[in-house]
Amino acid sequence: MSKTLLCIGHGYCARALARHLLPRGWRILGTTRHADRAGALAETGITPLVWSGQGALPELDVATHLLISAAPGPDGDPVLATLGEQIARIAPRLDWVGYLSTTAVYGDHGGGWVDEDTPLTPATARGKARVQAEAQWAALPHLPLHIFRLAGIYGPGRGPFAKVRAGTARRIVKPGQVFSRIHVDDIARVLAASIDRPDPGAVYNVCDDDPAPPEEVIAEAARLLGLPLPPPEPYDAAEMTPMARSFYAENKRVKNDRIKRDLGVQLLYPDYRAGLAALLAESGAG
Repeated sequence: MSKTLLCIGHGYCARALARHLLPRGWRILGTTRHADRAGALAETGITPLVWSGQGALPELDVATHLLISAAPGPDGDPVLATLGEQIARIAPRLDWVGYLSTTAVYGDHGGGWVDEDTPLTPATARGKARVQAEAQWAALPHLPLHIFRLAGIYGPGRGPFAKVRAGTARRIVKPGQVFSRIHVDDIARVLAASIDRPDPGAVYNVCDDDPAPPEEVIAEAARLLGLPLPPPEPYDAAEMTPMARSFYAENKRVKNDRIKRDLGVQLLYPDYRAGLAALLAESGAG
């Protein structure tokens, strides 16, 4: 059987992975809920599947690899709720399954370091839902599951440059606060390396080498653009949505040793400075 990757939720990370696999002769199927997006997917070489999230997905029967990027809801993982029995049936013949999770599963560690063996103590509803979803996927017998805990994702179309240019970027300062990040192209390289070296049951943190305060990232973007530095805003006085504020409830540094040691990945963008400079050089926008 030829290698066929089915991406359930063909989003930002799946599109980046496809750019690695398509030149290698892979067939890639990607689901979308919106028929008007099917044409754009097809233009990139993807076989689009318009799927509402309900009912069977016959294309599972031809897949050799699965990538799951759909977010869990309050009732658990939506893919397993709909397709759990079908996936369980084909699990023994699948070569690789990747589940995209988040480093929010670790919760708050006061700026301390966490790795894949750190107990999961999520502090947010988002993190708790991911812990539950990870467990649900891991409970499927004979599934060659690989869990990828992603840090904050940036890349083309998801950088700070547009906001800095528009004067809407905010430099919110919470003393001691750091976030881990990862460029989408490095996510794709990690996923491709795992596909080439399957290790069912493995969990990987996917982040760069430099957890950093968010205000430093905005400052670097302004420096690269030659624009004025946005004024600092104290976190305690800043107006923020509940979702935005929830990110600041967790403060940790995430170790990425395993992707280097076990998968042989060398990051293209080991810190935000390299990543932002590349974004600006490639497109002139973030």
